[in-house]
Parts: sequence; structure tokens; C-alpha cells
Amino acid sequence: MNQVANSASDRLPPRAAFPFPVARGFVTVAISTIVLLGACLVFAPSSVSSGALAGSLPFAAVIAIVGLGQLLVVQQGGFDLSVAGGVSLAVVIAAHYPDGDDARLLPAVLLAVSCALAAGLANGILVGFVKLNAIIATIGVNALLYGAVFAVSGGVPRITTPLLAKIAGGQTFGVPNSVYFVIAALALVSFTLKRTVVGRRFEAIGANPLAARAVGLHVRRHQMMAYVYSQLLCCLAGVLLAGITREPTAFQGDALLLPSVAVVVLGSTSLLGGRGFPVSTVLAAFFLNQLSQFALAVGVPYSAQTIIQALALGFGIGVYSLQWTRNKTTTVNV
Repeated sequence: MNQVANSASDRLPPRAAFPFPVARGFVTVAISTIVLLGACLVFAPSSVSSGALAGSLPFAAVIAIVGLGQLLVVQQGGFDLSVAGGVSLAVVIAAHYPDGDDARLLPAVLLAVSCALAAGLANGILVGFVKLNAIIATIGVNALLYGAVFAVSGGVPRITTPLLAKIAGGQTFGVPNSVYFVIAALALVSFTLKRTVVGRRFEAIGANPLAARAVGLHVRRHQMMAYVYSQLLCCLAGVLLAGITREPTAFQGDALLLPSVAVVVLGSTSLLGGRGFPVSTVLAAFFLNQLSQFALAVGVPYSAQTIIQALALGFGIGVYSLQWTRNKTTTVNV
């Protein structure tokens, strides 16, 4: 028994040394990012120039924020396929409702948040209480969200307000403002998950809902709130995207669904639920965005970006599967 305990303790980092859990996926993504940056310096130095990074980091921040929302849902063993509709609705509300008037920006943001709360509650009730399949429920809600998108925008893009363009698309101390937003979102999600009772219960429910229900935890409520949090983060990403792009279209969220899942998997979070790794997810978002920039710089057509993201997703699943197999073998041997 002592040998088993010692072996288990050797595989876990000391709590005092690491305030947040360090996953193998973090090491994998960190090494992959370093290798990618090295390849960029050698084969496509223009992709890591200050101008290129200033232009690409805001989009990496948007992917990271959406990825954090998807992470919370995946931790409960589900998927939020209404990400695209949630982001797109926030984009068109932030751009169309003010109609270029800075004074109407705050009401527009509040309206976008209200819509995100409604969408998240709809997803959460359908999945957590009605017990619909998460894929079916969120696809249905996504269709309703796109109906609202067309009702607001009419399919016509509109220039965002100068204030939102300054807040979301501007820079502070040479760093894009969107990066500060993702840092704030990361700090909030990480602290809540890893340092609060609610966060620990949330992860415990995701890991084993039946056991959590047996000890009296409110499983359905936590599952529902995961979708609410996801839509709120999608709303934040959409508002930022409206300011970053200046003239956003009604389909801005379409390109974010696959990356939102890919960064969660690359960050070593199990698709079966349980423990999540927000820091790894954000780092994976930068890796995935920089991989796309590198591909464009070396001449890969933009139409192949989805293939690149799919390959990254497959790579993440493969790494996780290998780690799980190795851990299972180690446990049996012990």
C-alpha cells in the first residue's frame, strides 16, 4: 500500500508549488507552441513580426474566450454547438443597435447579455432538466439564435461605434486590449474552478454525476449553469469581435465552433467531463491561431484553415488517448 501511495504522490505536483493544476496537456501545448514559434522564425518570420502579432492576438483572444466557455460545458460531459449563434447575435446587437452612436453602446451590451442569459438558460434547461441530448438541444437553440441574428441585422453588415472600436480594437501599453479581457476571463474562470467550493463541486459533478447526486449535490443546476456561463463568455467574445472587425457580418461566429472544441481538447480536458484546465485552453488558443497565421504565411490557402483546425483537434484527441492508455497501464502494473 505504501508503494502505491508513493507512486501516486510522485505523479501529482505539490500543492504548495503549483497554485493551479499542471496538466500533461499544458506541457504538450507549451512545447508545441515553442516549436511552432521556432518554425515561424525560420520559415515565415513575417508571421511573428510585431505588426502581425498585433493583428492576430485579438482573434486569438476571441478564440480563447469562446474556448473557456466551451470548456465549462465539456467539463459537464456536454457540447455547446450554439456557440456560433451566440457570438453572431452579440456581434450584430453590438454593431446594429447603437447604429454608430456611442451613447447607445451600453444598452446594446446589456441587451446582448440578456440574450446570452436566455440562450444559456434554454440550453441548460433542455439538457439539464429535460434531459435532451446536448448536441440536439444546442443545435436547436443555435437555429433560434440565427433567426434573431437575421431579425436584428437583415443580413447587412454595419460599422461599429467608435467607442467600441477603441475599447475592443485598441491597444494599451502596446498590447491589444482584447488580451486584457482574456486575461481577466482566464483569472475568473481559473479562480472559480480551482479555488472555490462551487468550482470544486462543479468539477466533481462533471467527473461523476451519479456519485455527486448520491452525496446531495445539485447536479442538474450545475449542468444548466455551465451553458449559461458558456453563452455569457460567447457574448463577451462577440462584443469584442464587433469592435475588432469594425464592420462585422452576421456570420462572424461560424468560424469559432471548431476552434472552441479544438482548444479544449488540446488543453487536455477530457470530452467525458471532469477536471478542466483553463490555462492550457488559453495557451492552445494562441497556438491554434498562430498555426493558422504560419500556414497563411507559407502559402497555404485560407480555404484550408478548417482542415488545419481539424488536424489540430485530431492531434489533441490522439495525445489525450495515449496519455489515458499509459495511465491505465501504470495503474494496473502498480
